[in-house]
Amino acid sequence: MKKVGLYFGTFNPIHIGHLVIANHMVEFSDLDEVWFVVTPQSPFKTKKTLLDNHQRFEMVYEATKEYENLKPSNIEFNLPQPNYTINTLVHLNEKYPKGYEFSLIMGEDNLKGLHKWKNYETILELHNLYVYPRISEGTIDHQFKEHNKITRVNAPIMEISSTFIRREHKNGKNIKPLLPPEVWKYMDEMNFYR
Repeated sequence: MKKVGLYFGTFNPIHIGHLVIANHMVEFSDLDEVWFVVTPQSPFKTKKTLLDNHQRFEMVYEATKEYENLKPSNIEFNLPQPNYTINTLVHLNEKYPKGYEFSLIMGEDNLKGLHKWKNYETILELHNLYVYPRISEGTIDHQFKEHNKITRVNAPIMEISSTFIRREHKNGKNIKPLLPPEVWKYMDEMNFYR
């Protein structure tokens, strides 16, 4: 049974923080692979600053191609929008009925809002969650604190955001060190976020 951690995000753009977390999950938990699920449209985010789905997928592909256990996934591109995690999990379980066990990877900030997710009880009943630390406001709902399906992974705290990268790139700052070299090259050549 291959244990796959699903790391959802718009990855607009993918940055070194994303890679550090995903690699940490593969190396320091029982996950065999991490799939970067490129989200076309999150129910919680507007689309106005999003690059085209395939351009963001291309950046994730470029960022992960040298990591054997990190994979890009466009599984949500053909699902109805806005998409919800529960729908993607159902779709993946239908597409890969044997040999795969899917878990979710999320930051502590997302765990604090998990009770607002569509069918979160079903997600927790059928899937494990791997949670990495984030500096954020608010508290974790009591039901999630000692839950047997939630594993805390002591990954490095990465305070880098795609929003910061886009904004400061537009302001002419050098954000190159925050990106995998292949992503910087693609982003620069395509003149993204100017």
